[in-house]
Amino acid sequence: MEWLIAPLEVSFVQRALWGGLLVSAVCAVAGTWVVVRGMAFLGEAMAHGLLPGVAVASLLGGNLVLGAAFSAGAMAAGVTALGRSPRFAADTAIGLLFAGMLSIGVLIVSRSQSFAVDVTGLLFGDVLAIRARDIAYLAVALGVSLTVAVLGHRAFVALAFDPRTAHTLGLRPRWAQAALLGLLTLAIVASFHVVGTLLVFGLLIAPPAAATYWSHRIPVIMVLAALFGGFATVAGLLVSWHAGTAAGATISALAVALFFGSAVAARLRAPVVARMTRLRGRVPVPSANFVVLLTVLAAVLPLAGCGADAEEPAPAEPPHGYVAGAEETDSPQSRLVVADAEGAIRVVDLITGQISDAGRVPGTVRLAGDDRFGYPVTADATRVVDGGGWTVDHGDHMHYYRTTIRDIGGVAHGGVTGVNSDKMVTAMVLGSGMAARTLLLDRAALDTGTVTERGIVDGVAVPYAEHLVAVTGSGSPEVRARDGGVVTPLTEQCLEPRSPVVTRRGVVFGCADGALLIAADDGRFAATKIAYPTPVPAAERATEFTHRATSTTLAARAGDRGAWVLDIDARGWRFVETGPLLAVTTAGSGSSLLALTRDGVLHAHDIATGAETARAQVLTEPVSGAVRPVIEIDTNRAYLNDATGRAVHEIDYRDNLRRARTFPLDIAPAHMVETGR
Repeated sequence: MEWLIAPLEVSFVQRALWGGLLVSAVCAVAGTWVVVRGMAFLGEAMAHGLLPGVAVASLLGGNLVLGAAFSAGAMAAGVTALGRSPRFAADTAIGLLFAGMLSIGVLIVSRSQSFAVDVTGLLFGDVLAIRARDIAYLAVALGVSLTVAVLGHRAFVALAFDPRTAHTLGLRPRWAQAALLGLLTLAIVASFHVVGTLLVFGLLIAPPAAATYWSHRIPVIMVLAALFGGFATVAGLLVSWHAGTAAGATISALAVALFFGSAVAARLRAPVVARMTRLRGRVPVPSANFVVLLTVLAAVLPLAGCGADAEEPAPAEPPHGYVAGAEETDSPQSRLVVADAEGAIRVVDLITGQISDAGRVPGTVRLAGDDRFGYPVTADATRVVDGGGWTVDHGDHMHYYRTTIRDIGGVAHGGVTGVNSDKMVTAMVLGSGMAARTLLLDRAALDTGTVTERGIVDGVAVPYAEHLVAVTGSGSPEVRARDGGVVTPLTEQCLEPRSPVVTRRGVVFGCADGALLIAADDGRFAATKIAYPTPVPAAERATEFTHRATSTTLAARAGDRGAWVLDIDARGWRFVETGPLLAVTTAGSGSSLLALTRDGVLHAHDIATGAETARAQVLTEPVSGAVRPVIEIDTNRAYLNDATGRAVHEIDYRDNLRRARTFPLDIAPAHMVETGR
């Protein structure tokens, strides 16, 4: 039974299960009336009518649920108002509003070049991204739905079968109609996060429609619909886990399959019902539904008995990269670690927007970082701050984790210029050039909250391909064991080594005459020099590379003239003349070069031609003094710390440098690194 139990041991699958069960119950309550009253087209129209509100909320960086609720409320109000007109039938009003709201949503989406990626979860759902607070919202939605259904049951029944009788009995059919629309709106808004606006119709209609084959009583239909929806949720999550399919779409497809299965069962049951009808009155005969139920139990109970007699399954092994106390998630847990000039540390959760206090490190002069930790650096020491999120890459799949944000200690070594880690070693580069050394920490111990030094090696060293790749002070590259012992010297030279970064193609070191790439292939290491196209003065050399994690395109400032772009795949440099820059980076090949100038303007340049393609005033005021903002970049967004404005700005660099969100802070973020990628 490991195939059944293992997926449900993962925390984000558990949240998805609870969320899906709650959504199934909410949809069962509203969907029953939709089916009974023949309001299916209205349900479909309202599900698609969410798009304008969610699109606006996404573009403005607001709450998507509130945007969906506003849009659905407007749709419901429009249907109510137009439905009173004697000039045309109600379905005409619904069709007009359906087309109008969908068109507005598409127009809004078309204004953003990157919205197609952002809206995927809206259209198709992301049940695996359900959080604890979403479950709380769904529980409240279920409570409200049940309350409305119980209090309005008599009016809803009368409205469904004879509105004139409802009016005669003083049940106010117009108010009942409005309450039903509100119930439908609540179900759709609650469900779109799970299965998306394109698939919510299946979960809203299919389970209640399937239930009508088994009962004609409204309360029983609701209960059966909730059970059918719950079964579709559990089975859909299991199928999605093992088959690698989209969870929301799988749940919706199974719900529809249950409807067709019920239809077939009802067709096969008809002869049984007829025979029992003839026998009834002569001998006591159980109902046909009871017979079907007994048949299902007869098939299931032996399986349950086999499961009970089976040996206890061995405990499942923890997922790859798991650390005790961590929680596995379905997506990267990206965080920003920021610090002010006085050393106050904050961590910004880029998923939830929550800002956490991570303590204080007085005298912080810079922040270094790796995939999980931020490292506030002072003149004589370095602290380690757990950003609370990390990614474990296994080549063909990823594991994502999150845990408590905390300060876990430090080392008595200052002047750290860079940090790189793998699963066994964290390498802190102390200083640069000929005097550089590298402090090695035990990464496995660091993951558990203990700072353990493993020694210091001469030169600039980086963990790579289960070894240490290093360049000595004399400029000689070497491959060493993780304990620092020399394994293989390499050819080529790299004078004044600095700014090592790890890419998919290997480790890149900045050198006095260009860059050195050290790559591994089947355990064999090779060094390749990528020289500048012409001799470059010392003031214009690439001394600090920036890039998107694992990207093979790097960027660096070129003094006061502009920026360098190093294409690892093409083994070549490109110079982009921009004038003096404070910060520069790029997301990779085919993306723009992002450059920040001292006037607080962010510029986007075409890497191939150097032409400016967009610009935006991002910082509150021009930057003065020695303050140097940072641009962190990932696959969708760039982040820029604004010390004067006491905020961090999220930039959609694929949409003309649109400011997507701003995270206000209680400190002036002079330093920043991104973790959790």
